[in-house]
Amino acid sequence: MDAVDTDLEDLRDLVVSRRSEDVLGATIVRDELTITIAAPAAASFAQYLKADPNCRFTTLVDITAVDYPEREQRFDVVYHFLSMPLNQRIRVKAAVREGEFIPSITGSHPSADWYEREVFDMYGVLVSGHADLRRILTDYGFRGHPLRKDFPTTGYVEMRYDEGLKRVIYEPVKLTQEYRMFDFMSPWEGTDYVIPGDDKAKGR
Repeated sequence: MDAVDTDLEDLRDLVVSRRSEDVLGATIVRDELTITIAAPAAASFAQYLKADPNCRFTTLVDITAVDYPEREQRFDVVYHFLSMPLNQRIRVKAAVREGEFIPSITGSHPSADWYEREVFDMYGVLVSGHADLRRILTDYGFRGHPLRKDFPTTGYVEMRYDEGLKRVIYEPVKLTQEYRMFDFMSPWEGTDYVIPGDDKAKGR
């Protein structure tokens, strides 16, 4: 088992001690530090990580989410930050209920703008304080949130170009298939089987 990076341990202890009112948990697994925080603290916590001279997590790498439909706090919003001066990374997680808001971190990280829109579009996570929270990957009339576990793999509607109307139209998903008969017996299973329709009868 690899030894835990002492720099990560020091960083973990520092963050937990400085932001004890916000931190719900902190773990180091495979040399990766994950801090779990209360959702309302997301904006102030991101600002702290960026401004503190012992952290300097000035680069926002990504924001995503994870869906746990069986949980009361259904979603984990996950932030990844990079400190280039310290050559360290940190993952921050915050659990939110469906319909609950999490504060935008665009005040300290303007690049969070499109990431937060993506989390809203794909998961339906609401972000308070965002200047323009609207869909970014799906169409404006799209229904549902495609990365939720309960979203059907076929979607709710399909779109096509209608030549008569000269525009794109939306229709309910149709999975029509012709009724077909399948013969699952294989001629390779033995010599007593004759392929249906084969004019070469056995023994010829």
